[in-house]
Amino acid sequence: MFYEPAQGHGLEQDPFKSLVVPRPIGWITTLDPEGRVNLAPYSYFNAVADDPPMVMFSSSAGDGPDRKKDSWRNVEATGEFVFNLAIWELREEVNQTSDAVSSDVDEAALAGLDMIPSRLVSPPRVARSPVHLECRWLKTVIVPQNGGYAPGNNGLVLGCTLTRRSWRTGVSICRGFAPSRGSAMRSMPWSTACSAWFRPG
Repeated sequence: MFYEPAQGHGLEQDPFKSLVVPRPIGWITTLDPEGRVNLAPYSYFNAVADDPPMVMFSSSAGDGPDRKKDSWRNVEATGEFVFNLAIWELREEVNQTSDAVSSDVDEAALAGLDMIPSRLVSPPRVARSPVHLECRWLKTVIVPQNGGYAPGNNGLVLGCTLTRRSWRTGVSICRGFAPSRGSAMRSMPWSTACSAWFRPG
């Protein structure tokens, strides 16, 4: 089929998200200025550079007066965030943390997840995730929506990775390479997450 995004595709689901795959899911931990935990998954996430090591996640607009989702707002307010690897065995918890709840609700607690302290940043890490990237906010790039820079745009949040940690038994890094398959490191890319049950930011 051929379609122009501005004209619509006429399908039940947007095919764009299924065409650009696989994409890793960024399970992002932040703290608000009052120190409350926010944990949310983002299907637009990836590494973007290695010197210095940098990652990004892209957030769509939120419902608040500033039109920012909690993760986006918290990163800009505190300058820090943590990436937690979303693995297949945690798929139900990842799904739970994608629910739209009030800003004062701790999604990690709602999903029954234990959190552990980070080394260099304040946002905590998901204890059961085998890999964490502790990050310092670099900048946010506003990505125009519908051809303009009106309120409600997407925010491309960039962060420098300060630490990399892989701790789970059976997860080894050999000569700089980590396994991409196997039960301990079976990540949950968008191509297998399936929009039928996963509602990312």
